[in-house]
Amino acid sequence: MAESAPRGESAPANTAPISAASPTNPTATSPNAASAPLASAAPASPSAASPAGASAGAIPTSGTTSTGTPSASVAPAAPASPTAPAATPDAPTGATPAAPAPDTAPATPASPATPAAAPDAPAGANPAAATAAPGANPATTPAPGPAPDEPAPPLSAAGLPLARNWLAVIAFIWSGQAVSLITSYAAGYAVVWYVTESTGSALVLSALTICAMLPIGLVSPFGGVAADRHNRKLIMIAADGAVGVVSLIAGLLILAGDVSIPLLLIVCVARAVGQAFHGPAMMAAMPLLVPEKHLLRINTLDQLLASVAGIGAPAFGIFLYTTFGFSAVMFLDFAGAVVAVAGLMLAKIPTVIDADAESQRTMANLRDGWRAVSANRGLVLLIGGVMLGMVTFGPLSALCPLMVLDHFGGDGYTASIAEAAFGVGMLAGSMILMAWGGGRRLAGLIAVAAVIVGATTAVCGLLPPSGFAAYAALMAVMAVACAWFNGPLITLVQRNVPDEKMGRAMGLLTASMGLATPVGVALGGALAEVTGVAAFFVIDGLACLALGSVMYLFKSVRALDVPKE
Repeated sequence: MAESAPRGESAPANTAPISAASPTNPTATSPNAASAPLASAAPASPSAASPAGASAGAIPTSGTTSTGTPSASVAPAAPASPTAPAATPDAPTGATPAAPAPDTAPATPASPATPAAAPDAPAGANPAAATAAPGANPATTPAPGPAPDEPAPPLSAAGLPLARNWLAVIAFIWSGQAVSLITSYAAGYAVVWYVTESTGSALVLSALTICAMLPIGLVSPFGGVAADRHNRKLIMIAADGAVGVVSLIAGLLILAGDVSIPLLLIVCVARAVGQAFHGPAMMAAMPLLVPEKHLLRINTLDQLLASVAGIGAPAFGIFLYTTFGFSAVMFLDFAGAVVAVAGLMLAKIPTVIDADAESQRTMANLRDGWRAVSANRGLVLLIGGVMLGMVTFGPLSALCPLMVLDHFGGDGYTASIAEAAFGVGMLAGSMILMAWGGGRRLAGLIAVAAVIVGATTAVCGLLPPSGFAAYAALMAVMAVACAWFNGPLITLVQRNVPDEKMGRAMGLLTASMGLATPVGVALGGALAEVTGVAAFFVIDGLACLALGSVMYLFKSVRALDVPKE
């Protein structure tokens, strides 16, 4: 059972989307924490902007309780001077006390309400203060709180007590998610291949993409509300389990020979709805499970696993599809969901529930979540800039194969080389970010990533038809920078939004990115029809480069990278 924090308790405000998509495979979706290669990378980072609470790895002093609340303390009395002892009460009558040493002030007698420090206290120690009860002997009244030599409990990124086996908890969760992510990618590519093979229709493939992406944008805000009103662990289990059941039913129908396009569209919608509930709950839970200094790395782990799955899962899915049949791939997806649920059940995941949210209507919950995000102007500007970047970058997911075919004269094999190069770049970029930690300027890192993506895209459009090798290399460089969006943006939101409102904030973030990409695909496709695909790459790249150059000029955005005291 999930451990719940006190109702209504707010985590400190030290909180700051989506997995980068392969530009050549916009149709596969994942029901788990990471979106399938449909959504392009979006800046999101929880651990660098402006920590408003405990700094990374901060340990409370002995005067701090396990929940991070400072204990009330009374200043201890000045200890008696060792060179001027007071007369003892059993000294003989008339005895003359020893004269104080020259230039030494007489000892100040301890006030009855303020006991003197114990004579055996270590020099410089800060004794725990306690108010003595009436009639109690101050010298023998134990001070509350942990003993001076007892280590204070570690704190999570949300400022709450952290389980000492937090790494094992993360291992349970992400091991299951990794297995499910690979099987989901394999099933997604099998669905795409079946539609391609059986219909050859670009319209049907477009409908498949819409069914895989649009529900995430429309339903994620409500998934965020659920994450703030209910147990986040149970929400993730229910979402993974429901997607697994859908895959099982689809596999049985396909095995019975009842495969159809409407069935596959329903599968895509169901997986997207599952992601809309799973994603906000997962992202809202992470600050409660890891220390601040590792939050960005854990947020990037999702993207790293997606990159690995994007490289190997398509071939794995097609192998199963051609060797054992379509139904076998769907059954495998069900097995992956079972593993993901098992990992979640074995992990203890705290939940912080907003008591106010339970008494509000859904629309009031959404407005409350928006107010939590918009309270930080720099965060709003950064998210808005990322949305524009998604609109700008989104069309590349649909146009990269066309670029290979029309401009470079390649075929499907050639396009797969460019896709593999992008996947390797995403993997390398994620590994660099996890090893490096992102530094202290995460908003600045997002802006730099946008500049790199824009520059490489524009250069791709300027290459001659014989320059495919340079195109593949530039795609890899572009992907490295794409890996620097997702983790940093999520981390910045997590650092700047109270934990009890985190689910709604993540739901709104996921929705904004989920809606921006389809809009960009529609607008970019229409523009590319007029300009030609190579010229569109140049225009699109310059627009993204300009966005990255302007984004960090705003003072409120730069303030996200200034640590708060």
